[in-house]
Amino acid sequence: MSAATISNSPARWVVLPHYAFAAVSFVVLCLLLVFSTDAFGGHYFHPKLLTLTHVAALGWATMIIFGSLYQLLPVVLEVRLYSEKLGAAAFLLLAVGTILLAISFWNFWIGTLLHLAACLLFISFLLFSYNVVQTARQAPKWGIEADFIVTSTVWLLATGLMGLLMALNFQFAFLPQDHVHYLQLHAHLGMVGWFLLLIIGVGSKLIPMFLLAHPENTKSLNAAYFLINAGLVLFAADHLFLHSGFAALYAALVVGGIASFLYFLYQARCLGKRHDLDLGMKQSFVALALLLLPIVLVFLVTLQLDIPQRLLSALYLVYGLSVFFGFVSALILGQTFKTLPFIVWMHSYEDHVGRYKTPLPKDLYSVALLRWQNITYLVGLLALLAGVLLAMPIVILAGAMLLTLAAGLYAGNVFKVLLHKVKDLKPFGYEKVTEKVN
Repeated sequence: MSAATISNSPARWVVLPHYAFAAVSFVVLCLLLVFSTDAFGGHYFHPKLLTLTHVAALGWATMIIFGSLYQLLPVVLEVRLYSEKLGAAAFLLLAVGTILLAISFWNFWIGTLLHLAACLLFISFLLFSYNVVQTARQAPKWGIEADFIVTSTVWLLATGLMGLLMALNFQFAFLPQDHVHYLQLHAHLGMVGWFLLLIIGVGSKLIPMFLLAHPENTKSLNAAYFLINAGLVLFAADHLFLHSGFAALYAALVVGGIASFLYFLYQARCLGKRHDLDLGMKQSFVALALLLLPIVLVFLVTLQLDIPQRLLSALYLVYGLSVFFGFVSALILGQTFKTLPFIVWMHSYEDHVGRYKTPLPKDLYSVALLRWQNITYLVGLLALLAGVLLAMPIVILAGAMLLTLAAGLYAGNVFKVLLHKVKDLKPFGYEKVTEKVN
C-alpha cells in the first residue's frame, strides 16, 4: 500500500465497531440456529427462519461489509471517505435496527416495533449509500470496480425499501400480491444486487492484489456487470408486473455474469506471482467453490420441475442457507483476517515503521484458531445442509453446534486483534548494542 493510501484511511473508531458487532452477531446467529432446528421441517416463511435470515444478512454480513468498505474504498478508489460521521450514524442505526428486527421476527410482533426497525434500517442504508456515492465521485479514475460498488448501493436501497413496505404490509395489507411473493423479490434484490455485486466489485480489486497480479483486461468484468444487472432488472420487472415465468432465463443471465467474474479471477490466478496462499485466501477460494451450490439450486427451484413439495421446500431452505451460511459467510471468514489485522496494525504501528521493530499484521491473530475455525465451519455447514435436505433434526443440530464453535473461534480471534496493545518496542539495532555492552 502506498503512503497516500494509508493517509486516506478513516479513523479506527469508524471501522472497528463494525467488526466487533458482526463477530457478536455471528455467535448469536449460530446460537439461534441451535434453538431453531424445529423450524426447518416446513415452509421457509417461519418466524425463526426470518430471524436467522435477517441476523445473517444484516447483523453479520451487511455490518461487516459497511465497516470493511469504509476502509477499502480509499484503497479501491484512491480517495478519502466522504464523511466519517455519516459512517458512525449508519452503524448505530444498523445495529439498533437489526436488534429490534430480530426481536420482532422471533416473537412475530408485526406492529410498531417492526415498523420502527424497518425505518431505522432504511435510513441507515440511505446514509451509507450517500456516503459511498459521494466518496466515489471524488475518485480520480473511475473503473469498473466503482460501477459495481455504486450500483450495489442502489440495489441495497431497493432491498431496504421493499423490506419497509413488507413490514408495513403485515399490518395494513396494501400490497396486491401475497407476502411470500414479495419476500422472494426482497431476498433476491439483497442476495444478487447488494451482496453479489459488492463482493465482485471489491473482490475484483483485492483478490488480484493479494495474489500480486495486475490483470489489465477487464472485459470479463464488464460482461459480469451487465449480465448480472440485466438479469436482476428483468427478474424484478417480471416479478412485479409481467409474471411471465421466465425466472430461469433471468437466473441464467446472472449465472453468466458470475462465470465471467470467475474467469477474471482465473486470469488473475494465472498472472499472480504469489503461489503460496495463506489460510485467509484458501478460505476465500473455498467460498467461491461454495457459490456453485446456489447456482445449481436456483435452477432447480425456478424450472418448475415435478419435485415433491417436501423436497422443494427443503431445496429452498438449502438454497438460502448456501448463500448466507455458505458463500457469503465463508468469504467473510476468509477475508476478515486479510483486512482486520492490517487495519489495527496500521493504526497502531504506522508511526513506528522504520524506526522500531514492529510485529507483522499476521502476528496479531492466532493461526491455530483460524485453522480450526475453518475446519469446524466447513464440517458444520455440510452437516447443516445435509440435515435440512434429509429432514434429520439431529444432523441439523450437530451442524448448528459445529457452526457455533466456529463462530466462537472466529469471535475470539477477532477480539484478540481488536484488543491488541502496543508493547514496548525496541529500536532497530537494539540487540547489537546490547551484545556489545554485555
